[in-house]
Order: sequence, then C-alpha cells, then structure tokens
Amino acid sequence: MLGMIDLSLCIPTLRACDLLRDCLKSVYAQTQRVAFEIIVVDNNSRDGTLEMLRDEFPAVRVIANDHNAGFTKPTNQALRASTGRYALLLNNDTVILPGALDRLVEFADAHPDAGIVTPQVLNRDGTLQKQCR
Repeated sequence: MLGMIDLSLCIPTLRACDLLRDCLKSVYAQTQRVAFEIIVVDNNSRDGTLEMLRDEFPAVRVIANDHNAGFTKPTNQALRASTGRYALLLNNDTVILPGALDRLVEFADAHPDAGIVTPQVLNRDGTLQKQCR
C-alpha cells in the first residue's frame, strides 16, 4: 500500500493461530476503500502463528515477544509501531463484516471532534454483544 495509511489494525495474540488467520482473511476480504496496515504482536505462541503469518500474510508487520507479555504491553507495542491516521485495537477472534472498516474510517473522518469511535460489536450469530456495566 503506497501513500498514507488510513488505519492501523493492532492485534495482540497468544496461541490463537486459526482464529487470527480467520480474522486476517476477513480484514483483507472486507476492506476495500481505506489503506490499512496490520500489526500483530505475538506473545510467544509456539502454535505455528509466526510461521502462518510469514507464509500466508507476508504484508503483516509482526512483533514477536519472547514471553507472554499479557494484553496491555503488546497492545502498546503495536500502537507505538503504527503509522496510520487512526488506530484500531482488534481482538484476534474478530471477523470483519463487509465494509465495516471502510465505514468506520469514513465516520471518523466526518467527525473530527470525536476522540474515540468504535464499531458495533456482534456475536458470531449476529446478535449485539452486551455491554458490561
């Protein structure tokens, strides 16, 4: 992707090779209009994640930790490495719906005073995930 990156997807992962593969496939298949980069921080998975990323997704930027650094540290590592106008923290079990990231960036561009925007989060069956209160 040449030019400005619109969206940096920051994905920490630990022993979730198959879920991460599905997540990445959905990002590439369902994002058409925005320029994006993907940064995966692997917490020493040892389940073939690094090999899968190298073989199937060579454009993904990978940060490989030599131990399980939890969630916050890898998220911050990815954010520091990001170059996009916007950053999206993405769980490795996410499946992106058609046009979702395109619409998210368009919404953020249309609302420059917003400090944070988030997509609607659905369960695998399409129902809305309940918020914790």
